[in-house]
Amino acid sequence: MKKILKRYWPYIKEYKLQYFLVFIGILFTVSATAATAHIMKPLMDDMFIAKKEEMLTFIPLALIGIYFFKSAGRYIQSVFTNYIGQHIITRFREMLLDKIINLDMGFLYINRSGELISRVTNDIERIRYFVSNLLPELFRETLTVVTLIGYVIYLNPMLAFYSLVVMPLVVYPIIFIGKKLKKYSRRSQEKNADVVTRLTEVFNNSEIIKANATEKFEMERFSVQNWQFFKINMKSIYVGDIVSPMMELVGALGLAAVIFVGGREVYNDNMTVGEFTAFLTAVGLVFQPIRRIGSIYSKVQDAVAASERVFEVLDIQSKIVDGKKLLEDDISHVEFKNVKLKYEESYALNNINIEIKQGENIALVGDSGGGKSTFINMLLRFYDPDSGEILVNNTNIKDFTQDSLKHHISLVSQRIYIFQDTLAANVAYGQEVDEDKVNEALRLADASSFVASLEDGIHTKMEEFGANLSGGQRQRVAIARAIYKHSSLLLFDEATSALDNESEKRIQAALDEYTKDKITITIAHRLSTIEHADKILVMQKGEIVASGNHSELLKKSEVYQRLAGQFKD
Repeated sequence: MKKILKRYWPYIKEYKLQYFLVFIGILFTVSATAATAHIMKPLMDDMFIAKKEEMLTFIPLALIGIYFFKSAGRYIQSVFTNYIGQHIITRFREMLLDKIINLDMGFLYINRSGELISRVTNDIERIRYFVSNLLPELFRETLTVVTLIGYVIYLNPMLAFYSLVVMPLVVYPIIFIGKKLKKYSRRSQEKNADVVTRLTEVFNNSEIIKANATEKFEMERFSVQNWQFFKINMKSIYVGDIVSPMMELVGALGLAAVIFVGGREVYNDNMTVGEFTAFLTAVGLVFQPIRRIGSIYSKVQDAVAASERVFEVLDIQSKIVDGKKLLEDDISHVEFKNVKLKYEESYALNNINIEIKQGENIALVGDSGGGKSTFINMLLRFYDPDSGEILVNNTNIKDFTQDSLKHHISLVSQRIYIFQDTLAANVAYGQEVDEDKVNEALRLADASSFVASLEDGIHTKMEEFGANLSGGQRQRVAIARAIYKHSSLLLFDEATSALDNESEKRIQAALDEYTKDKITITIAHRLSTIEHADKILVMQKGEIVASGNHSELLKKSEVYQRLAGQFKD
């Protein structure tokens, strides 16, 4: 826990004013709690036994005053602890998401989306509970215990010893239980991530589930994860909930000792009834916060486990290190020099050497797994070469900042990404919306006719995953997005696979004019898409096994001849 508090300290100390006000609220509460015990002495000795009439007014008014301060203290504490908690987790949520989306693609591919969502939502919420509730409560209850123990020692040191001697007996069991709870809490959070992952898959793949009538199959898979989650949570409850009864028993032992020893003191006239009542009240009050401290300690382990999971992500260093140079000019030259990239035991790219100049249209063909998508991904710095280098405008791509590099690159991938925003905002994604530019981009992407049929035109709200568009329409929007960005390097990965031949020809004709001063790299399985390319690279097992234009490759490459026979038109 010390390690986690040390990590939180730079953030916590930024809330000095709020924590000071929380401290004031705690002082009000603790003082009122001690005063509640202290008022028992005049209540018994002066009001009931001595029957002083003025006490009939003083005691009720004093009680009202005590509970006014206690209520005010609790309100101040509650408001400002919640402010701190909400503010910190809002920052942490942004920090965590910022960290995740800026990590390399390797990290994002390896980690399940449900796991990452769970860390940004579930784990962060547990941190909020720790910072805004548990930490101030732990401080308040500890201060209450210290204050009340000081008061009972002041009233009667000998009796205080008998009443509090049992307290050290519970320290070791609480520490042992805390360790067990931390283990269970971490397993619970990991299993929660499994449940979120399963739900994410179900909702993202609802069409294939419906098409295959696999609702029962998916429910069975979800049920396994769901009930495993239940069992782990119950183990945590079995262990955690033993703390409160154990503290109740300790409290009962302490009170029994007080009644036995204190009763003798009263019988022997060593204590007044009022002193004994005040002492008994104070001891009763001291065991309440002790019991709560035990309960808080067990809950803290849950927050510690969640904090460790969050800081694990925040501490990860991206494998892709940002450069310092700004790429200000358009990309006019790209070169791969002896580029190799190994994935596990095989090469994704092996000894790639190619030079591409402004205005060239390069096509990549080959069997699945040949390295075509990896070739494109390297230009976006989703990965860096294990050896060799990639040059842009005769400068190593690693020297540029990723933002400035990607500002000059547009990608249309096999998977089309449509956001829940207007059509115009989807086309201008990440940039200010210029309606004229949006309409021009949609025209070049052969999308004007279908956009005109939409109720609100370019201001139509897109549903999740673009569900209110057809596959071909989504693809046109993706192409329009690439055009709107007006980049000097265009990457098309199966960009027209959902379009019919006529639509593809119209788009291709528009793109040929648009891209004549740009570098275009295209992956395609249609002959019509690549036969007019300036150069076609034939890739197999991460290597370029042949290159040339369509007619040249038909004459000299058996691999291309085979692939050409498989191309769809």
